[in-house]
Amino acid sequence: MSEAIVSVFSDHVCQLGEGPSYDPGTDALFWFDIVNGLLLEKQLTGGATKVHDLGQKASAIAIIDDKRQLIATETGLFVRDVATGKMTLHTPIEADNPVTRSNDSRVHPCGAFWVGTMGKGEEKGAGSIYWFFKGELRRLFSDITVSNSICFSADGALAYYTDTSTGLLMRVACDPATGLPSGEPKIFVDHRSAKGYIDGSVLDRDGILWNAVWGGSVIEAYGPDGKLVRTVAMPVTQPSCPAFVGKNADRLAVTSAWSGKNEKQRLLDPQAGMTFLLDISVNGRLEPRVLIA
Repeated sequence: MSEAIVSVFSDHVCQLGEGPSYDPGTDALFWFDIVNGLLLEKQLTGGATKVHDLGQKASAIAIIDDKRQLIATETGLFVRDVATGKMTLHTPIEADNPVTRSNDSRVHPCGAFWVGTMGKGEEKGAGSIYWFFKGELRRLFSDITVSNSICFSADGALAYYTDTSTGLLMRVACDPATGLPSGEPKIFVDHRSAKGYIDGSVLDRDGILWNAVWGGSVIEAYGPDGKLVRTVAMPVTQPSCPAFVGKNADRLAVTSAWSGKNEKQRLLDPQAGMTFLLDISVNGRLEPRVLIA
């Protein structure tokens, strides 16, 4: 277990903090409290946490350009005007299915967006993982219970994802030009005998995958061969997702959650739902911009 200084970045307590993404243009971290329909925003240099009420469950954000963002919600992909906060539906995803909502999502280096869905009550097999690129939407994987860990290699040739309920982190070859799978998924990490559950992940320039272990109180790092190379202790039991932050993408921010805990359990986990900065040095990379048309 590696020692690392972990500090509170935002003490705003999220029931289900998720989907952190750093915008180098504004030096701000964006993240979500999914179940309460909130988008959070805070400058890396400090200041107050801004809270934007989206009016529906949402889980992921991507940058379109300096004025627009793409938000994955329970009904689809919305374009958000940064200046006004106005949300405009762009592409519906499972909008007619009240059982599901969006979950883990990330932008491929080519500008495609992989968007995961899941049942609001973790209904078995209710979710899917979709590919969205220049206005086109395709379902890649179905029968997913909890979509998570979507991330990509820097060259766009590999994609990673999990159905958290399986305990298996998968890797699949991709077409770097389109972000579409070009092979069959294979097991990258078998986490079934380990403590906790595979949640959100990011992949650095060295091919090291940094995973938040829900229920495990740690961030785990895996080398390109799938071997565990580092474990970083977290001050919460349910870290949910990491993101590279800073102009050089050389640090990690990590969201967390108190969801699923009773009052006694929350007292034993007093920082649950806060968002953290890790002082470890990582060879990260900035998120690509998403191409919507």
